[in-house]
Amino acid sequence: MNTDQDILSLETEIVKLLKDTYDPEIPVNIYDLGLIYDIEVDGQKKVKITMTLTAPNCPVADILPNEIREKIAALPDVALVDVNLVFDPPWNQSMMSEEALFELGML
Repeated sequence: MNTDQDILSLETEIVKLLKDTYDPEIPVNIYDLGLIYDIEVDGQKKVKITMTLTAPNCPVADILPNEIREKIAALPDVALVDVNLVFDPPWNQSMMSEEALFELGML
């Protein structure tokens, strides 16, 4: 898997998985919620996800990154997954997609 098309296809699959993963306290998927800051896929099928949580003391801080790692690692074209949890920049509501704002009645 070295072509740009292969990498783009894998990134699309990863986004689908992230859109099926929900914050347990907010009924919106973590991708549209704006918790995913970056998705990197290299030619060796290594995936790096940079993400945050709605708050540093979020009760799923230990659970959610592992859940994401396991889901992405289960994809057949993934060799390795690294989930990097960051709090800078801190998450805020402006990071939510229009879909998330609509779902929460904020639009």
